[in-house]
Amino acid sequence: MTLITLVRHGQTDWNLDRRIQGSTDIPLNEKGRADAHRAAAHLGASAHDAIYTSPLLRARETAEIIAAELGLELTGIVADVREREFGDGEGMLVDDYIAKYGDWHAEVPGAESLHEVGARAISALDAIARESRRRSTPRAESVLVVAHGGVIRAIIDQVSGGTLPRDGEVIANGSAHRFEASPGSLRLLEESFVL
Repeated sequence: MTLITLVRHGQTDWNLDRRIQGSTDIPLNEKGRADAHRAAAHLGASAHDAIYTSPLLRARETAEIIAAELGLELTGIVADVREREFGDGEGMLVDDYIAKYGDWHAEVPGAESLHEVGARAISALDAIARESRRRSTPRAESVLVVAHGGVIRAIIDQVSGGTLPRDGEVIANGSAHRFEASPGSLRLLEESFVL
């Protein structure tokens, strides 16, 4: 068994403006770096064996801050936990996106569906868990994965059978969600805790 904690990256200026980032590579702002330090302080209450990150700068910066504070080496960059591709919606203000497309499940030219995002991200987490199980340790490994709000939302949606997250529930910058991964299974243990 592997414990996987998904941590959403710290705030960026586009988060602050409520602008859809998707695959646009936006760095953390000062509050975002503070979010990462706060996450590290909270996560430091438990032992962790590895830390992985999305390749996007905002996630990598968050992971590097957490890794440094927890005395971990960055274990790997995982392309399939990158944020959802929003296609024509990329860079739009959230209110404008909703006004134009209706909701997050709409078909947008060039965008991935939430199902596609969830499938690729869950497959990536399964690979991380398999790698973790190959290490011989006397206890379950605890792995951190720094990712994105859309990715975390899509994973929770799939593992909960579409019952979570609830409508209007925000995946906050710096929040964390804990899962248990075993062969062929991913189970949500802790729906959300804000760091």
